Amino acid sequence: MPLLWLRVAVVFYAMGMVYALLLLSRRSNLLARLALPAVALGMVFHFVSLTETALLERQLTLASLHNSESLLAFVIILFFMIVYARYRTSTPGIVVFPLVFLLTFAAAMSQQEILLSTPFVRSGWIFLHIALIFIGYAALFLSFAASLLYLIQERTLKAKQPSGILGRLPALQTIDEIGYRSLLLGFPFMTLGLMAGSVVAQSKYGAMYFHDPKIVLSLLMWAVYVVLLYTRWSSGWRGRRAAYLATCAFAAAVIAWAANYFSAVHGFVSP
Repeated sequence: MPLLWLRVAVVFYAMGMVYALLLLSRRSNLLARLALPAVALGMVFHFVSLTETALLERQLTLASLHNSESLLAFVIILFFMIVYARYRTSTPGIVVFPLVFLLTFAAAMSQQEILLSTPFVRSGWIFLHIALIFIGYAALFLSFAASLLYLIQERTLKAKQPSGILGRLPALQTIDEIGYRSLLLGFPFMTLGLMAGSVVAQSKYGAMYFHDPKIVLSLLMWAVYVVLLYTRWSSGWRGRRAAYLATCAFAAAVIAWAANYFSAVHGFVSP
């Protein structure tokens, strides 16, 4: 049943992805008014799927590949809904909806559970580590989405082409604020998540853990995160420069996530 609910969620998320594609192609469609309710309904089914998975397996197996993809997608869409409730704009969905659909689709198509090679996946510290890191990832992705929208809006304004997607975007200041506040909210979660993982790993693997490529790349991602926040606080970086730096931070996060597939400690392997 959890897989069924997840696949139902995929159907509703697909409407959000189609909405994003239509918006990018500058076409108006009835789907634009239905996309947000559909995504919200998909989020409900998604939550049911995650809850039933935890109850049926009687443990938090968030370290499995498809459960990680599913959880990350859910956290991202939850973060998006928080942004929508605050700013009443669905335009970040142009970037968010396709990613959430792809992550959920990949999770829903998984037929066999694939576990991390770590032997302590049932640890409460590991659950805390994963949950906090995923919130940090979601915040960083929302900041990246806002950065893309900022660059699109700025370029269109300079070209004096107030049509299509521009008519749906909020003001540049609002987009910049969404990106900045996403960073502020996500940074402590990312930091605490890395600390939680380091504490458990140090006790289990010792110093060798910190030679793992996943750990090195994660620390690099965190360092870029710090630079991004520092430049905004101390140097007053806003707009285009902040958008480019947020894009770099997101690229570092993607590389750190991809490292799961060849990491000796975090690597996904067949049971």
